[in-house]
Amino acid sequence: MNNLFVFSDESGVFDNLHYQYYCFGGIIFLSKEGKNKAARNFHHVENMIKNKFSIEGEMKAAALSSKYKYKLLKSISNFTIFGVVIDLKKVNKNIFFDKKTKQRYLDFAYKLGLKNTFKDLIEEGIIFQNDIANIYVNCDEHVTATNGIYELQESLENEFKRGTYNFNYDEFYAPLFKKLNSVQVKFCDSKNNVYIRMADIIANYIFRMANHNLTTTFRIHIKNLPSNNFFKPIDTNENSIITH
Repeated sequence: MNNLFVFSDESGVFDNLHYQYYCFGGIIFLSKEGKNKAARNFHHVENMIKNKFSIEGEMKAAALSSKYKYKLLKSISNFTIFGVVIDLKKVNKNIFFDKKTKQRYLDFAYKLGLKNTFKDLIEEGIIFQNDIANIYVNCDEHVTATNGIYELQESLENEFKRGTYNFNYDEFYAPLFKKLNSVQVKFCDSKNNVYIRMADIIANYIFRMANHNLTTTFRIHIKNLPSNNFFKPIDTNENSIITH
């Protein structure tokens, strides 16, 4: 039985009146060995940039040029990178009227992004539905309701461990991982967590790509909501982005 380690961040403002897109970005590791290798790769490039510009403390993606964000992303591009692009102008306007409703929608979007990435990995034979024991989800710290972490965890557990039920259609959807023991969610400080800093770079990169209608050759599993208008691959080779 194996474990999955997820690290993610967000980019943008969830405000449909003033902004076009809101994005999630993250990275998934299939083993502790993979995590350690990615940390070494990322630290190496981080230190190179810090030494070059005499930077002390944390480097945030928003403060870096595209050249150095690209270098950081390239250092971890061999691992599973995923994201969600939300077109705020196409989201139901009623969602924006209430803070709790907005958070539920963001949890829903995040869950779909993870689910589609896991499904891709299953279809590619990289992971197996009966071989996942635990999923450890780590998100960047952000302002949220006190019980927000528990609501997100419950939503993910329903999707991946217990299954979900559609009352409107009287249908039950089986969980994605049939032998899953647990989903554990926690919020982390990027200052002390190199993997959250990776997610910061990824989320910022995806956000920039969406806002400037750019293409990429990085292999990124993208879920577009509520439509599928972004991130068309520039070619059809194995390095092209995967969209849903």
